[in-house]
This record gives sequence, C-alpha cells and structure tokens, in this order.
Amino acid sequence: MTERPTPDEKRNPVARVLFAILRAVLTVVIVFDEIARPLYRPLIDWVASLRIVARMEVAIARQSRLAILALLAVPFALAEPLKLLGLVMMADGRLRTGLVVFAFAHLVSFLLVERIYHAGRDKLLTYGWLSWLMTLLDRLRRRALDWVRSSAAYAFAIRARDAARAWWRGLRA
Repeated sequence: MTERPTPDEKRNPVARVLFAILRAVLTVVIVFDEIARPLYRPLIDWVASLRIVARMEVAIARQSRLAILALLAVPFALAEPLKLLGLVMMADGRLRTGLVVFAFAHLVSFLLVERIYHAGRDKLLTYGWLSWLMTLLDRLRRRALDWVRSSAAYAFAIRARDAARAWWRGLRA
C-alpha cells in the first residue's frame, strides 16, 4: 500500500517555491507581531482608557453606520498607503526615514482605526458585505496563522524569542 502524497508534494516545483516564500514572509510578519505586541498593546490599552477617547467612542457609536464607515475609511485610507511608502523608502535605502513612516502609519492604524472600528463595530457589521468580509478575513487570518505556526521556521523563531527573553530577564536580574 502506497502513501498518499501531501498537498505540498502534489504541487509543481514553482508552486512549492512560491508557497515556501509566502510562508517565510508570513512567518517573519507574524513573529514580528508576536515580538512587538507586548510593546504596543499597553499603549493601545492606555489610549482606550483615556476619558476623551471614551467620549469619542460614544460619539462615534451614536452616528449612522454610513458616517461610522466614513470615519473609519479616512484614517485607513491614509495609513495603508503610508505603510507601503515606508516599505518603499526602506527598500530604497532610506531605512530610518522609512521605518519612522512605517511605524507612524502602524500607530495610526492601531490607535485610530481600531478605536473607531471598536466603537462602531455593531452598526458596521449590519452591512452584509462588511460582515461577510470580516468573517472571511478572520477565517483567512486563522488559517494563515495555523499554517505558519505549523512550520519549523516558526517553531525556531519562537524558541529564539523565548531564549532572548530569558537572556534579557537574566541581564535585568
């Protein structure tokens, strides 16, 4: 009895290489997020706890779903192209400037887009197309995370991260 080939073995060599590159890129992005999350999550939580932000969220939640969508679209439309610009600047050799632009765009995304979405989520998801899109994106995100987390590269990166954290704790002790 012969064993069945895995889905990766069924693909042609070009597809296997492209999927390996995709997995490598996703692994880097996800590991970066795992490392950076402890740095930016407290900032997001602190901003969310501010009284002015709470008032802003209440005001946003009172708006119509179309107004909330427009409020969400403006910072999103500004932040996403800035992220690409930052990447292009880094690729062009302007590492520091590109990194600052990229970090600023992420900060805008994290702080503004997340808070607006959080405030108006219930009304926004009454749009069938947006509810469908968010469900699809969540499903794709989970699949990508599962795919990357099953890789040897991810396991190595997590071991390296944990070793670096232990080393850092040892230095501080």
